[in-house]
Amino acid sequence: MESIPIKYRPAVEVIKSAILQGQYEAAKGVNRIQLAVYFGIGKYISLNTRKGKWGTGALEAISQLLQKELPGLRGYSVTSMKNMRKFYENWAMLDATLNGQFADANTSTIQIADSEYAISQPIPKSAIQIADLENYRIDIYHSIQIPETIDFPIDDFFRLPFTHHIRIIEGSKDIVARYYYIHRACEEHLTPKQLVNLIKEDAYSHQSLIPNNFLQTMSNAEHSRKAVMMFKDEYLLNFINVEQIGERDAIDVDERVLEQQIVHNIKQFIMTFGKDFTFVGNQYHLEIYGIDHFPDLLFFNRELNALVVVELKTGEFKTSYLGQLMGYLSILDAKVRKPHENPPIGIVLCKEANREFVEFVIRDYNKPMGVATYTTTREVPEALQRTLPNIDDIKKLLTDNR
Repeated sequence: MESIPIKYRPAVEVIKSAILQGQYEAAKGVNRIQLAVYFGIGKYISLNTRKGKWGTGALEAISQLLQKELPGLRGYSVTSMKNMRKFYENWAMLDATLNGQFADANTSTIQIADSEYAISQPIPKSAIQIADLENYRIDIYHSIQIPETIDFPIDDFFRLPFTHHIRIIEGSKDIVARYYYIHRACEEHLTPKQLVNLIKEDAYSHQSLIPNNFLQTMSNAEHSRKAVMMFKDEYLLNFINVEQIGERDAIDVDERVLEQQIVHNIKQFIMTFGKDFTFVGNQYHLEIYGIDHFPDLLFFNRELNALVVVELKTGEFKTSYLGQLMGYLSILDAKVRKPHENPPIGIVLCKEANREFVEFVIRDYNKPMGVATYTTTREVPEALQRTLPNIDDIKKLLTDNR
């Protein structure tokens, strides 16, 4: 056993160097660097273990030596290093070496596989050879190269802690599903346990996307994907005074009351509606050919770089609502939209809607539109209501943060 530490000392020096560099950068709060450290170490371990370059017990010996070299070191147990290898092997397409540095080198294929995961990647021969050199250094600054795809969640990927990444890798093999969980975990600040539960519930397959025609009407695929993810198919407006609306008989008056309550609680509505929305106005005046129009709510979304008009309806969805929205979008496109902005998007927010029917009729409209529904606190089951935040607490929080 005494010969094992000596045999793996070069590997310990390589990993220790990366750890020390990473700790220095991590002190600055750079999560991206920390992930790059784990990615680089995972690659180094993968190349040396999958081809039998290291014998049985290598990771145990390296872990013990690291503990001696860096007393108090945490996060580099055998299990942790296997997770680093798993992290690299499941995101090997992000390897800068594979994607550019050795683009012209002769390549060979290395099969990276274990009982749960299998990835076949063309590994440049020079990359395999360099793993054996004692002076090899893990590049923690440029080891991860972002793929040129519209779907890869760049910001969220680097914001997400390593433990969350491992939970996603272990819970889902579908690449698009992983993108979804990465975004959800960052957006909702999920704990690892909450993330695991979300994956177990197969939230990706059961996500409720708003019925829409975005893919057909938006020429930019990335823009349409963002629009699809931006809107939900149902919103909980727990600040709406149902009793006040119920006292009115005329549906147009009801809609005005609904609009007024949303405007009165506009901060909370935006928090419910999504991120990066700016309120432009209600009953926004549009005029063309001497005819006046007044859409209920108008927003601008920074992420979509587009105006978003919301038409409120207290009853069941009707096809005429799409025609009305189509007119608003045409005028906004011609008269209000700035040259650098994307075409405006329209949302019908109504009380009830048959999803299949909406998807059938909306496909023939050539402006980007979607139809969502809303519920109020009164309609939510009592058990669920008790889990909702208190409206007075939310108002106090918003007031304190002004």
